[in-house]
Amino acid sequence: MSAHDHDREEGLAFQPKFDASGLVTCVATDAANGDVLMVAHMNDEALRKTIATGEAWYFSRSRNALWRKGESSGQTQRVIEMRTDCDQDAIWIRVEQIGAACHTGRRSCFYRNVARDEHDTRLSFVDAERLFDPEKVYRK
Repeated sequence: MSAHDHDREEGLAFQPKFDASGLVTCVATDAANGDVLMVAHMNDEALRKTIATGEAWYFSRSRNALWRKGESSGQTQRVIEMRTDCDQDAIWIRVEQIGAACHTGRRSCFYRNVARDEHDTRLSFVDAERLFDPEKVYRK
């Protein structure tokens, strides 16, 4: 292990390790009950804004744009705690979720179970109740 890796893994300096696209993966969980709400990406600016404001900011790969969670839907995330993993290439935020985390209107983006029977792998809905209608909120 190089001195730099040792510092990143054992030191107290925050040194996020962004990927080749300049992004770090972020997992958001509900601070109250631990439910996984969503996985998204942050670039340096999103990470800095999240730390500075206490609100979750992300970088949309599909839109190639920075966005504050809830800016168009009102479904915001207030950051309660932020952690980084051992090599600082992933971020975990524990949030107070206001409304739904998923753009589909569901509380969590993880609303389908993956199951295998003897013939196929299938999805089934779990905890899939919609908290808002995305067609109305996003005017699709």
